[in-house]
Amino acid sequence: MSKILVRILKSVESKIRKSQTSAKKRAISIFTTMSVAHVDDEVSDAEVYNTEKLFCNGDIYIGQWATDTPHGNGKYLWSDGCMYLGDWNNGKIHGKGKFSWPSGASYEGDFKNGFMDGEGTFTGSVNDSYKGSWVMNKKQGKGTTNYANGDHYEGEWKKGFHNGQGRYRWENGHQYIGQWKNGKMNGNGTMMWENGNRYDGSWEDGLPKGNGTFHWLDGSFYAGIWSRDQKEQSGKFYPSTSQVPHDDWDPHQLFSVEMSECLICEGENIVIFPSDKLFYWSNNEEGMPQNPPPTTTRGIDTNGNGGNGYLGGSLKIRMQPAKRQGVTICKGHKNYELMLNLQLGIRHSVGRPAPTKSLKLKPTAFDTEQKLWTRFPPEGSKHTPPHQSCEFKWKDYCPLVFKTLRKLFNVDPADYMLSICGNDALRELSSPGKSGSFFYLTHDDKYMIKTMKKSEVKVLKRMLPAYFDHVKSFENTLVTKFFGLHCVKLSGPIQKKVRFVIMGNLLCTEVPIHRRYDLKGSSHGRITDKPETEIDANTTLKDLDLKFIFRLQKDWYQEFCSQVNKDCDFLEQERIMDYSLLVGISFQEPNRQAPEVNAEADSNGTTPSLSTDMDSLINPTKCSCLRLGIKMPARVEFTVRSNDTQLVGEPTGQFGDVIIFFGIIDILQDYDISKKLEHAYKSFQCDSTSISAVDPRFYSKRFKDFIFRVFSDDS
Repeated sequence: MSKILVRILKSVESKIRKSQTSAKKRAISIFTTMSVAHVDDEVSDAEVYNTEKLFCNGDIYIGQWATDTPHGNGKYLWSDGCMYLGDWNNGKIHGKGKFSWPSGASYEGDFKNGFMDGEGTFTGSVNDSYKGSWVMNKKQGKGTTNYANGDHYEGEWKKGFHNGQGRYRWENGHQYIGQWKNGKMNGNGTMMWENGNRYDGSWEDGLPKGNGTFHWLDGSFYAGIWSRDQKEQSGKFYPSTSQVPHDDWDPHQLFSVEMSECLICEGENIVIFPSDKLFYWSNNEEGMPQNPPPTTTRGIDTNGNGGNGYLGGSLKIRMQPAKRQGVTICKGHKNYELMLNLQLGIRHSVGRPAPTKSLKLKPTAFDTEQKLWTRFPPEGSKHTPPHQSCEFKWKDYCPLVFKTLRKLFNVDPADYMLSICGNDALRELSSPGKSGSFFYLTHDDKYMIKTMKKSEVKVLKRMLPAYFDHVKSFENTLVTKFFGLHCVKLSGPIQKKVRFVIMGNLLCTEVPIHRRYDLKGSSHGRITDKPETEIDANTTLKDLDLKFIFRLQKDWYQEFCSQVNKDCDFLEQERIMDYSLLVGISFQEPNRQAPEVNAEADSNGTTPSLSTDMDSLINPTKCSCLRLGIKMPARVEFTVRSNDTQLVGEPTGQFGDVIIFFGIIDILQDYDISKKLEHAYKSFQCDSTSISAVDPRFYSKRFKDFIFRVFSDDS
C-alpha cells in the first residue's frame, strides 16, 4: 500500500479512537460535513456501527457498516485515487454525497444506486462546471454550465447534450437564444453578435437553415432562404436610411465569417463514473476477499427459502459460461469456398470509392432493378484480385444506400472490413433457423450474416427507402441494423445464387449473457421444449418461458415506450409481422468480489468466464454513452403463472439487479399468401389470436400490449 494511503488511514484512525466511547450510545458520523443516512427497514434489525476496513487491493473504507456492507455515512478511497464521501444504502452509493477524481474533478449532489441522479454539481479539473439535474450519469433537465474558456450555457439538457430551449453566451460577447437538439442549435432561434448584428430564423445541425433574416445594427436586413449550399441560398437585401452600404455583402459570409466565431464548447468528459467503480467488500476483518462457492448453479427462490444467497432457490438459473457459438469454417468445410467468395466480395464492395459525405440520398440510389454483377475469376481481373476459390459473380444491392447506413450507424469501414474479411474465419451456427436460412458470425461476434430467401430480399428491397428514413429519423430505433445486402452467383451448370444480408449482433458484448428471450406476445407454441437441465446461456427461450417483469428507470421506460410505438408503426405500415423482441439478460450477484477472467478457452471452446457482480459488468471505458437497449442497468421482478397458458405471471415482490440488451429482430416477413394460409389453417386448431401468423395491424397491437406488460417503470 502507498505511503499516502497509510497516512490517510492513520489520520482517520485517530479520529475514530476519540469517538469510540460515545459511539456505543449513539450513531455518530465520523465526517462532520455530511449527515448520517437514514437506516431503512431492510437493515433495522442489524447493528450499524463505525468501522475501518483496509482491503488487500489497497482500497480503504471508513464509516458506518451494517452486516457485511456499508450502510449510513462513509468514505471509500480507491487505490487509483478516486474517493467517495457520503451516504450509503446496503452497499451502494445512494443519497447525498461527493465523488472526486484524481484529476481534481468532483461531483457533489444526489446519487441513486451508484449513478449521479438528481440535483448535483460537477466541477471539472480545468474549472468548468455544471449545476443542475442529472439522470443516470447524464445531464438531463434544467442546468447551467460555465466552461473553462469563459462560455456559458443555461437551459435544458437531455442525455448529456443541450436539448430543448437554452441560451449560450460566448466569452467574446456573442450569444444564441433558442432551440437545441443533441448539443447543436436546431429549430427556431436568435443569434446576436457583440457588434449588434443579429440573425433570427431557422437552424439545423448548428447552422442557419431555412427561413431567416440577418439584421445589421443600422436597420438594414437580408431576408430569405438560408443554406450552406449556395445553390439552395436565396433572398433579398433591404437597405435602411443609413449611409453604411451592405449591398456588396455576400450572404454566404454568415457561414464563413460570422458563424466561425461561434463554436460550441464540448466541456470536460467524465471518463469513469461512480457507478463504474468496483467495491471490494469482505466479511473478514483482514480484508481478504472471499471466493464464491465453486458451483455453476445459483438458486432463485420466489418464496425466499433456500438457495445460496443469490436472489433466493426454487427456480434454478444455471450460470454456466456460454460456449462459443458456431463451428469455424475451415478448409474442407462444405461452405469454405462460399465464405471466401463472401469475404472477397465484401472487401471489393467496401473498398470501392463512393460519395457519402451527405446522409441525403437521391431516389435513384434505391433502384434495385439495375443489375451490376462483378466477375471474380481465380486468376484475377482488372478490378478483382486473384484468389484460391472457384470463379463466381458478385452483386451489391443499393451499395450507396448501405454505405450511407454504415456511416449513419457509426461503423468504421476499416473495422467493418477487418471483422468480416480479416484473417479469421467466420463461424457457422450449428443448425439453420426456422426459415431454413443459415447464420454466420464474424470472429469478434460483431456481425451476423444470414442467407436469405428470394422473397425476403424482395421485402427488404421494397421497404429500404422507408427503413432508411426511419433509422435516420430515430437514433434510438430498436429495429435490426442492416449493413449490406449481397448475392453470390456460383459458376458451373447449376448457377446457384446465395443471397446474404449483414446485420449487427445485438448480443455482442463483454458482459456475460445468462439468459436470452425471443418475445412475440403470442402463446401458441411459444415455449421451449428443452428440459431445465439442458437450458444454458445460448438457449433462446420464448414467451411462456419468461418468469420476469423488466423494470426500467422512469425516463428510459418512457423513451422505450415511445420508441417501440414508433418502430411498430413503421413495421405495420410496411405490412411486416412475425417480428420479435430479443432480450439478453446478465444477472447481478450481489456482494461478490471483482471478477477474475480465465484467459484461455477450454477444449470445448468455452469463452473466458466472468463473475456476475453488477459493478464489474460495465466496462468503465465504454459506459459513458448509455443507449436504449444496449447494456442498460435495470431490475427484474419475478413472476408466477396461475396456469400454463398465462402469458404474463403475477408479480411476487422478489427483485434482482440485471444488465439487459434488447432489440426488434426478424423484420423481413410480410403478410403474404403463405402467412394468410398459415393463419387460416392454425385457426381451425387453436385460438386465432394466439398464433404468430396474423394481420400486421393486429400483430403490432398484440406485440405492444405484451411488451408494455413485461416492461414497466421502476417507480
